[in-house]
Amino acid sequence: MAKNRSKEQTGPRQRQLRVAELIRRKLSETLLRGEIHDPDLNRLNLTVGDVRVSPDLRVATVYVVPLGGKGAEEMNAILRRNKGELRRAVTHGLSLKFAPELRFRLDDTFDQMDETRRLFDNEDVRRDLDK
Repeated sequence: MAKNRSKEQTGPRQRQLRVAELIRRKLSETLLRGEIHDPDLNRLNLTVGDVRVSPDLRVATVYVVPLGGKGAEEMNAILRRNKGELRRAVTHGLSLKFAPELRFRLDDTFDQMDETRRLFDNEDVRRDLDK
């Protein structure tokens, strides 16, 4: 009897990863070029760290962080205010059946990396690693 492969895979599928990367690149280009006509959005310096797409490709969660890590609340408000325009700009040129809803989240990857570095600099941890 053949196994159902869709139940075995736990991570994102190849199509999800490909669409997420396309959205990340297109969103980065849109923000870099200042294609959205909002002066508040155009003065923001932010990094689009990651995009994760739902299995049905209808929701894209975008992980962003402001340059320098300051002004996250303001950045979030500006991105939410321009969500529709960003959605339209991102999906323009992509051959998707549906334009995914964009949900913006603060990317805490850099904070996690700093915490990991701090832990590795701890003398007790360094001593255990040297053994």
